[in-house]
Amino acid sequence: MTPAGIIVEVRKLLQDVDAPYRYSDTDLLGFVNQSLKRMSILRPDLFGEIVEIPTTADTAVQSLPSDALRLIDIFQVKNGDAITEVDRETMSRCNPSWMTETSGTPVNFMRHVKNPERFFLYPRPTAGVILVAEYAKVPSDYALGDTITSPADSFMPTIVDATVFLAESIDDEHVNSGRAKLFLDLFTSELGTAL
Repeated sequence: MTPAGIIVEVRKLLQDVDAPYRYSDTDLLGFVNQSLKRMSILRPDLFGEIVEIPTTADTAVQSLPSDALRLIDIFQVKNGDAITEVDRETMSRCNPSWMTETSGTPVNFMRHVKNPERFFLYPRPTAGVILVAEYAKVPSDYALGDTITSPADSFMPTIVDATVFLAESIDDEHVNSGRAKLFLDLFTSELGTAL
């Protein structure tokens, strides 16, 4: 699936198939990229990637890489044991000094409930600890001929609907007809149904 292929389908729905076009390829490409970013916020699970994450030594508070939207899961220490998710509030009640204990190889992780790009490790990692984890990655801006890597090709109709919604929403003649809302409703419904 490429943005160029999506734009072909979008033009059919916009009845904009003959040159000169009402919408330029540049504008529609921008709408495709916006649609992907909107999808990543509504359904971050569709943009998950399993990666290795280096840790910051001697601190319990850790950060995801800069291209991360949110943490999905942490599986293990690289070439080591599994890491189990626990609740931070429970950990703090049972062991109030957990954040200052001696550094070692983490066995537990906790989500930062107020910041999806941060998490906690127990015990604090020593230098060189690398995690195997999955996080939702912020979609890149694609060029017309680039291959879209996430979400799966089966979501092409959803991306088409979101792109048509964005194009129709700036065209005043369609505000009263409800076409923009129709495609917005299709987009959100398809994302919810897939969940």
